[in-house]
Amino acid sequence: MINHTTNKYHINIFDDEAFKEDSVDHVNHYDFVYFEESKYRSTSIYGIKVFKNGTLIKSAAIGAIGGGTSIHETSTIIEDGRLLICCSDTIFCLSIPDLALLWRTQADGTTCFEIYKYQDTYIIHGELEISRLDRDGKILWQQGGADIFVTTDDEQSFELTKHFIMAKDFENSVYKFDYDGNIFKE
Repeated sequence: MINHTTNKYHINIFDDEAFKEDSVDHVNHYDFVYFEESKYRSTSIYGIKVFKNGTLIKSAAIGAIGGGTSIHETSTIIEDGRLLICCSDTIFCLSIPDLALLWRTQADGTTCFEIYKYQDTYIIHGELEISRLDRDGKILWQQGGADIFVTTDDEQSFELTKHFIMAKDFENSVYKFDYDGNIFKE
């Protein structure tokens, strides 16, 4: 679970893998359910609850297929009345406090691990691709590598620097992309 507090709201985001849209005996009930249309069950399902002064205002469940993800410090962004969240292969953008779905974008072929704010856009660390999305969720560019963008050791595998984005793949090959999506040349 992760908790965010803004100047007006408290937001809880948590794994809710047991949630089934058509179940009547589930512990959590939601005002909105945003699942990808598929014959398959969502790999990752998150519950989101918005509170004001301790009172629940709105709730939503989101889910997507693709690789499983978890909630952590760099998987969400709260800004300007919006919540952006990595869920499986998709980035969801919901309004705060009403949790209306503003947009959702499949930003990786498998899994979106992290989301970072860069100027007025977002950089996504995905398993197969590094992506940059605009404020409306449109993919501005994507870059892949020879292998997946994860490492087996504890070394940092993804970093935003002043001039480039650094990513390491499974074989520890290092990739550097400028913020326009080009190979960075030093």
